[in-house]
Amino acid sequence: MSVGRHSLPFSLDSIRRAAHSDSTPGGAPTVAPPPWFAIDTHLLPLPVALPDDLQKLEARAAKSAGPHALMARAGAAAADFLLQQRVHDSAVIRGEAPPDQAPQAACDSDAPAASSAPVRVWFFVGPGNNGGDALVAATQLHRHGVAIGVTLPVAPTHGDALWALTEAQRARVPIQENGPTEAQCKVLRDTGWCVDGVFGIGLNRPIGEPYAQWVSWMNTHADQGGRVLALDVPSGLDARTGQPISQPSAPGCAVSATHTMSFLGATPGLFTGSGRDYTGHLFLAPLSQADFSVPAATAQPDAHAPLQLNAPASFMHRFTKRRPSSHKGTFGSVAIIGGDTGTCGAAILSARAALYTGAGRVHTALIGDGAPPYDPPHPEIMLRRIDAIALDTMDALSIGPGLGTSTRASDIVRRVLHEVVGEHCHALLDADALNLVSREPALAQAVASAGRWLVMTPHPGEAARLLDVDTQEIEHDRLAAARALVARFHCTIVLKGAGTLIASPRQARDAASADDTAVDIVMNTTGNTGLATGGTGDVLSGVIGALLAQHLPPREAAMAGVYLHGLAAEALGHAGEGPAGLTAGELAPMLRRLMNDHLRQYRLIAG
Repeated sequence: MSVGRHSLPFSLDSIRRAAHSDSTPGGAPTVAPPPWFAIDTHLLPLPVALPDDLQKLEARAAKSAGPHALMARAGAAAADFLLQQRVHDSAVIRGEAPPDQAPQAACDSDAPAASSAPVRVWFFVGPGNNGGDALVAATQLHRHGVAIGVTLPVAPTHGDALWALTEAQRARVPIQENGPTEAQCKVLRDTGWCVDGVFGIGLNRPIGEPYAQWVSWMNTHADQGGRVLALDVPSGLDARTGQPISQPSAPGCAVSATHTMSFLGATPGLFTGSGRDYTGHLFLAPLSQADFSVPAATAQPDAHAPLQLNAPASFMHRFTKRRPSSHKGTFGSVAIIGGDTGTCGAAILSARAALYTGAGRVHTALIGDGAPPYDPPHPEIMLRRIDAIALDTMDALSIGPGLGTSTRASDIVRRVLHEVVGEHCHALLDADALNLVSREPALAQAVASAGRWLVMTPHPGEAARLLDVDTQEIEHDRLAAARALVARFHCTIVLKGAGTLIASPRQARDAASADDTAVDIVMNTTGNTGLATGGTGDVLSGVIGALLAQHLPPREAAMAGVYLHGLAAEALGHAGEGPAGLTAGELAPMLRRLMNDHLRQYRLIAG
């Protein structure tokens, strides 16, 4: 059976099929793609596979590939990666190929090349298939004359892993039960690599001894500036949720890798939750070169993939082209509803962000007293009491920044949901608007009824209140939480946090194949710790509100807003303006710059 789009939810078809033969029609050999590539998490709308689906894909691919083939390819990809590092750092790997030339494939000779050099790569090997991948890589490096060491506390007893061990022993790979000596540790820390081949995506229990001590050792190595390559997924990390399987406070709970190479496909735990703390730089080895080519940054998203990375290709086509004949009505009117007494700053922050994100007209509908008559730095923003604004003339509303949870606030949200939100006025609910929805069943029902026109942007605490669970349960499985929120409220959900998730009902973008149970999730990777400060959520509300006013559908408005919001924090960090000390108000000018860069790149600014 072929492995493709229709056999499993996960597919790499969308990111360009390669030729199915080894030669062109004229007989000239084709150039084989490299066995691995870096995952450009900001530009590539890469489909992401749940571990169960990936294991099914692996089983099907193994049947057609033949005995041990997938493990051989995985180990070869890891070995190739480590050999390639010498191009950039000749002290890492000892070899003979010129620095501007990739090493040749490992030779078939059983005799290892003589080497008295200090060990440059140390493998920590578990008893399963992840350990087998590591043993294959170790064997290939050994045959290249690379000085390696292998720690194998418990030998595999069956399957592909036993085959890999047999091959390693046949090649006289140096294998021991213990870890490196103190002298070897110093060499590895200065110029070498450690490879985490302990456990892969199938791990479902906390790591015990003797492996926990080697996980701790690798973490110390990374903390001291050493490099750690994790195979498949950092050992101890739940490949589905992005959380350590053990308590994070437990010693040796999970490997903190500097680099991670996934095989066949990437899993969601690499991108969300705590996953980004553990994975480092990400690479993918598809293991099926005859079927798939290396994806390009211009690849189009797969409309059939229920889980994928966020990227401009997924949302830029929804923007209105800025033609010379455009006027302020072309880009819509948005009203920020909030700003109770003493908290009008949140609404003003949101309004400024909407202004910088290109809305034609920005109103701030304040419900409290004591607000300034106008915003001195930005008199373009119309600050008014909410009763003085005709909300039904707005293209979009952003409800919640500084709103409070008073009876009046509740009445306003109820009226807006019942009388204003609809086909001609889309809305975002954030902050106190979410808290009101979590407390009042009637509001929750109103949200569900108007869900196709809405975006909700809860942080984990707000999501917990909306689902009547504790915050720990939300963080334990963010994918499940996002799906539960969509199921309850039938709208686009932005579950904020590290690896923000944008979840939406399938019918929200594909009415022809509507399915009340289908949820699409996009995983965002932009952003940094600069966003961990007060007011950045209000800025995001204004950004998405402005995009809704510019007639982006809720799903694409959420994707674009989250992406640009995070990218602005990164850009400011690179410029020395963060992440420490970054303020929410600094995001808007950078958002404007980045948005215009993207509009020009996609030829959406005419004249």
